[in-house]
Amino acid sequence: MYSRPSHQEAPLYLHHNKVDGQDAVTKEKTELNCSVLDACPDITEPDILDLEALLLYFPSPKTVTGEDVLELHVHGGPATVRAVLSAIPKCRTSTRIRYAEPGEFTKRAFLNDRLDLAQIESLGDTLDAETEQQRRAAVRGNSGALGRTYEDWRHQLLQARGEIEALIDFSEDQHFDEPQSELLGNVARQAAKIVHSIDLHELGSQRSELLRSGVRIALVGPPNTGKSSLMNIIVGREASIVSGEAGTTRDIIEASLDMRGFLCSFADTAGFRSKGETSNEAIGAVEEEGVRRARKKAQDSDVVVVLASVESGPSGPFIHFDKETLALAAGAQSSLVIVNKKDAVDGDTLSGLLKQFRRLIHDKYASLPREPICISCKEDNSRIKDSGIQNVVDALVSLFSQLTDMPPDMRDLLGVTERQRQLLTKCRGHLEDFMDEASPHEDGHDSDIVLAAEYLRYAADCLARITGKGEAGDVEDVLGVVFEKHVPLSFTWTLPMANKSRFCVGK
Repeated sequence: MYSRPSHQEAPLYLHHNKVDGQDAVTKEKTELNCSVLDACPDITEPDILDLEALLLYFPSPKTVTGEDVLELHVHGGPATVRAVLSAIPKCRTSTRIRYAEPGEFTKRAFLNDRLDLAQIESLGDTLDAETEQQRRAAVRGNSGALGRTYEDWRHQLLQARGEIEALIDFSEDQHFDEPQSELLGNVARQAAKIVHSIDLHELGSQRSELLRSGVRIALVGPPNTGKSSLMNIIVGREASIVSGEAGTTRDIIEASLDMRGFLCSFADTAGFRSKGETSNEAIGAVEEEGVRRARKKAQDSDVVVVLASVESGPSGPFIHFDKETLALAAGAQSSLVIVNKKDAVDGDTLSGLLKQFRRLIHDKYASLPREPICISCKEDNSRIKDSGIQNVVDALVSLFSQLTDMPPDMRDLLGVTERQRQLLTKCRGHLEDFMDEASPHEDGHDSDIVLAAEYLRYAADCLARITGKGEAGDVEDVLGVVFEKHVPLSFTWTLPMANKSRFCVGK
């Protein structure tokens, strides 16, 4: 690779070492699929940059942007890269070469119909993916299957709307084989099928959101049952202070980790101690506030893990638990019951205590898992692979899978994003309004077919805003939702993530 000065122009866009545009290659092209070695071309005082550079030319339209693309593969040393970037402005097309703006290559791919907005959002999820499950969900969204589905629905609605509007405009001049009531009934049945499909897509969005944002797990239970110790063992570090003194944790301590491909956030909460309990200490204002926050955290979590512990009392060993935390776990979407300090008693005594505890759970908290997991944070702190803690991890991963899994033929729905879900919800509302208007009226009046046609237009508009295609929204309005302009009259576009681009420069 070498550089030499020149003065001609061509519309090129530089992304690091990638050049894009219709005049990306101005010289005559060599044979396709071959390598050419020209270590020292015969030019006047050439400035050799890299003797073994590789230039790849991709002709439009089958490129990532749909335009001609030239990639420069040079050795990755900082000096070589700087030399190449410094030499590019000296090329014949120098006055038209510039660095690509954030998201520009993706935007050009959209404008050239290489990607729809659903795929672009999935591309952003791919760039943000930190865990294996996040990566898998992003790949499913990037397949293009969702965009094709939404386009199919939109075309169905536009076709139905066209038939209704034809009835509006020409019913007095022409004879229609299908009366108004029959036409509206047929379209209503078609709309009902789409509404049912939207329900499934919303379910997919809820489950994919757990993969993107992470599964929230709250650890609740009485004071000194080992909540902090358990969280420290699971996350592999001392996230919470551990002490033999009850009530050490007063505020919520959170820690995130990748657990077998699932992003999850654990919350260690203050111990629950009812005012009716026998205790030498009164419940103060700080402790009450800690319990209130713990209660709210449990209610907002996807999984509630309630801890009890084996303790010794005047009348012998017993399982110490809190009724409110058991009730919170019973009302949660998913829950787990753990009995800590199994090492405090022998096996026979533990079996007897567990039998009583299982009966209590069955009688009063039927929705809880009937079989609690027994652990010893003291024993397993140095042997995490032993059955106690390992059983907890296995049970949690099983719950995560249940919360996020979809049938094999519906796993593409895991690519549905929150923006898409909101638009699908609006679309469903308009379709339900249409079905209400199309159904026979109790007062005997005919349906307002003009209003019915408008409901279909609104529904189709929502679908068009998901993919960025079609008459509704027409690109610029739709792009404003997915991208964010930073520089006027430029191609700087980002996804709406706290004013921060999810795409690297030029992506």
